Amino acid sequence: MPRDFTASGGSEAPLRSTGHAWSTISQMASPVPRADGVSSLRMAKNDELSSESDAIESTEGTTLAARFQALLSVAESISSCREPEELFGRLAAELQRVVRFDFVGASCYDHERGVVRGAMLETGSTALVPREEMVAKETPHAIVIESQQPLIVSDTGAETRWPERMAMIRNDGIGSFCVLPLTTIHTRLGTLGFARRDRATYTDAEVQFMGEVAKLVAVAIENAMAFGEIGRLKDKLAEERLYLESEIRNEQSFEHIIGDSPALRRTLQQVEIVAPTDSTVLLLGETGTGKELLARAIHDRSHRRDRTFVKLNCAAIPSGLLESELFGHERGAFTGAIAQKIGRFQVADGGTLFLDEVGEIPLELQPKLLRVLQEQEFERIGSTKTIKVDVRLIAATNRDLLRMVEEQRFRDDLYYRLNVFPIQAPPLRERPEDIPALVSYFVQRFARPMNRRVEVIPSETLDALRRYTWPGNIRELANLIERAMILSRGRRLEVPLDDLARRRGPAPIGHHDTAGRGIDRADILRALEQANWVLGGPRGTAARLGMKRTTLQSLMKRLGIEKPA
Repeated sequence: MPRDFTASGGSEAPLRSTGHAWSTISQMASPVPRADGVSSLRMAKNDELSSESDAIESTEGTTLAARFQALLSVAESISSCREPEELFGRLAAELQRVVRFDFVGASCYDHERGVVRGAMLETGSTALVPREEMVAKETPHAIVIESQQPLIVSDTGAETRWPERMAMIRNDGIGSFCVLPLTTIHTRLGTLGFARRDRATYTDAEVQFMGEVAKLVAVAIENAMAFGEIGRLKDKLAEERLYLESEIRNEQSFEHIIGDSPALRRTLQQVEIVAPTDSTVLLLGETGTGKELLARAIHDRSHRRDRTFVKLNCAAIPSGLLESELFGHERGAFTGAIAQKIGRFQVADGGTLFLDEVGEIPLELQPKLLRVLQEQEFERIGSTKTIKVDVRLIAATNRDLLRMVEEQRFRDDLYYRLNVFPIQAPPLRERPEDIPALVSYFVQRFARPMNRRVEVIPSETLDALRRYTWPGNIRELANLIERAMILSRGRRLEVPLDDLARRRGPAPIGHHDTAGRGIDRADILRALEQANWVLGGPRGTAARLGMKRTTLQSLMKRLGIEKPA
């Protein structure tokens, strides 16, 4: 099906093109009655036929009469149409008798965004096919919008302007086309277009006739839109646009990982490097930074992609049950073990096991985890039978494992076995460029279950979201947008920015607040008090300031900041 052949324009003298030059031809000398109503069309038809009957050939009279009859039929037929499919179906049926065309379609011009979007109908079909949105100035639409005149291209193969669009049109088998303005006294709605598969020269009479048809169609569309009974095409295209915005991907096109910031690109480059191997990966980062999505991306880009991806949040399982979850148990192995249970390692055999919050694994269980990582074997609880598996492990934590090793709360040999290839998931405050895409994604995600249609995200809202430090990262952003969708009653996203102002923490090092001031001694002291003088951890002072714990300690020493006695 053709991609596009319409353009916005008016009803002055048509612009004709054979490929190498544009020329303006004069309008027909005799005026043509305007589409002011069926009764006026009948009067114009009778007067025209009466005055011209002795001066034209019989075949010309027959053609003229047929065209006016078709015009009357179009006016009567489309006056009650409320759906695009019905309107263009009737239009094609009425006009096929007097004008040859293979496709008819319409475009809508978005004045604010400078884009056109539309739909088309192939003769003999009842399906109105939406076309992709395009920047008007990159298409033939621009010259028609500017001149408000019909546009005629008699040979698409010879047309040298808009080479990309012409190539697509030729590939769709279109040899010629004519587009006319859909304009009313109130606004320029867009265009009406007719296309043929062969090369054709449209006569002045044909262009004038199609122009009158366009006036009728414009009035019908405007009336239907005014009543709110037509708009499915516009709504569908708006929904597709929102969907496409929410589906913005980075250069590597990792599914569901939204953004293209330098920080995220660096992380995804690391994913690309390690994914094809079987090496253990340790994902580091604050809560809510998307570590599970990174784990899935590693699995999906590995040779294990067709096997199982199994995940387990170690912090969500009571310590007494974690061993059973990981390795399984035999019937009667302990009180309540009424049946044999297969553990997650066995379920993930041949695939990938993702252990989130690996820092929460009890010390007494860590040697068994180390063994399965080194030897790829284990025994279920209550069994002496060794089970061999082929599992790739991806672990994640928001804790400082090295510090836990120093404090003897985590085995050093297990830490080094997990830390083969560490990848840092960047916090959201280091990805301000990704916030617009993330907001659009969450708007679309929450819109459907809430039956909301939000299409406008104010720029001042995005600016405020970029400035916020996001201690809860993407999870916090998702929760905020969900609340905003609940509060938004119209098509404009209403984000409760006052809530952000009340809970705003100090900005990370390297960033500036709204006054343009960097982090100072007072900011560090305030963050220390908020964290109860805890330096490390996901809720510690270093995390609040967006820096490493060692960097914070150096700053405190340099600024003479000491914990009160």
